[in-house]
Amino acid sequence: MCGIVVTNRSRSEFNPATRRKARHYALQALYQWQISRNPLSEIETQFRSQYDFSGTDADFFRTLLHEIPALVGELEQQFGASLDRAVDELDPIELNLLRMGTYELAHRIDVPFKVVINEYVALAKKFGATDSHKYINGVLDKLALRLRQIEVNAARQRR
Repeated sequence: MCGIVVTNRSRSEFNPATRRKARHYALQALYQWQISRNPLSEIETQFRSQYDFSGTDADFFRTLLHEIPALVGELEQQFGASLDRAVDELDPIELNLLRMGTYELAHRIDVPFKVVINEYVALAKKFGATDSHKYINGVLDKLALRLRQIEVNAARQRR
């Protein structure tokens, strides 16, 4: 199931608020997975029973929760070149934000690169250490230029 995700839904059918909530929960669930190494299915069941998923894109949450751990090595390799330190020196929140942002940039071409960057910068402001949002922004900016060069260049030309 790894790879670029193709969906039958048009971009206009996605609700940004439900996606935002899915990312929020996915960050927490991936952090729990990283710390506990409990099975993903167990973590997913726990989250779905403990949190109100009515305003959440549950499919997107599930995709992030299951796809990112399956691609950890690839994702870390992709963003690792843009870091100023070793991957294992990253704060766990920063690490998961970079994994998630890299996943979306590389595998979710249905999500505009600016949306990806903005969403993970916002999560870094909420959950990360002081100024971690600046770090996340810098790394994802560099990554977007490499992974989505055509889209980034087109956005620059429209300015």
